[in-house]
Amino acid sequence: MSNDGSMRLPPGAIPTSWFVPRAGKWEAVEGAVIEEKNVCIQVNGRVLARFMATPMEQEALALGFLRSEGVISGPDDVADLRVGPSGECVDVWLAHSAPLPNDADAIRTAGCGGGVTFDDLLNLTPEPFPALALTPEQLIARYYEMRADEALYPITRGVHASALCTPERVLLMAEDVGRHNTLDKLWGKAMLAGVETNGRIIVTTGRISSEMLGKAAKMGAPVIASRTSPTSRSVALARAWGVTLAGYIRRGGFRVYAGEERFNNSH
Repeated sequence: MSNDGSMRLPPGAIPTSWFVPRAGKWEAVEGAVIEEKNVCIQVNGRVLARFMATPMEQEALALGFLRSEGVISGPDDVADLRVGPSGECVDVWLAHSAPLPNDADAIRTAGCGGGVTFDDLLNLTPEPFPALALTPEQLIARYYEMRADEALYPITRGVHASALCTPERVLLMAEDVGRHNTLDKLWGKAMLAGVETNGRIIVTTGRISSEMLGKAAKMGAPVIASRTSPTSRSVALARAWGVTLAGYIRRGGFRVYAGEERFNNSH
C-alpha cells in the first residue's frame, strides 16, 4: 500500500473496483485490471503498425516487432527510438534507408490484442536450428519458473507472459495483454540486453498460433511450449520446420505435437 492507503501497483496495472454478491448484498472490492492501449509504431515518420498492447517496455516491443518483420536485423540498424509522452506511439528512425512493408500487405492476426504481421509464413524457411536437448522435467520447470516471476498476472489476470530460457533457467520474460506482443517484447529485450535467442526455449501462456510459431522460429528458438493449445497450422509448420511444439503444460506432463526427438535425445 502507498502512503495514502491506495494500492501500489506495478506498471501495466490500472486500479479499478468491482462488486461481488455476498450474503444477499453487493460488496465492493478494490483491485486492478491490465492496461490496454492502441499503440503505434512509426518508422522514419510513417506509421507502420497499430495494435492493442500494454504500454510498458515499448522500446523492446518496437525493436522486437521490427526485427520479426525483417525491417531491422539488430539494434545497430536503429539511429533513434523514442516513446511519446502518452506511451501510445514509438517513433523509430533507422540508421539507413530501407523499404518498408505496405499497409495493404498487413495481415491482422487472430485474437489477443489484434496483432499485425506483414509476413506470409508459407514462404518462410527458418535457418537450421542449433542442436538442443532437454528433459520433460526441465521444460515443465522453466514454465513454472516463468509463472513464479509474473508481476501482473497475480494482480490483474487477463495478461499473457512469455519467457526465453535455456534448459537450466529463465533468461528473460515479458508480459502483455497480447500474446504476440510478449514475443516481440522478448526479442526486443534480448537485443537490448545482448542475450542470444538462437537455440533457446520459449515458454508462453498463450495459444500457439502460426504467427506465434513464426516469431519463435525467426528468433531461432527450436522449442516453444504453452499451457494451452496449438492450432492446426502451427502443428503443420512446426513439423515442416523441425520445431518442437508442446502444449498443455501441467505439473504432471504435457503434449508434444512435433519435434519429440529433442526429448528422446536427452536421455
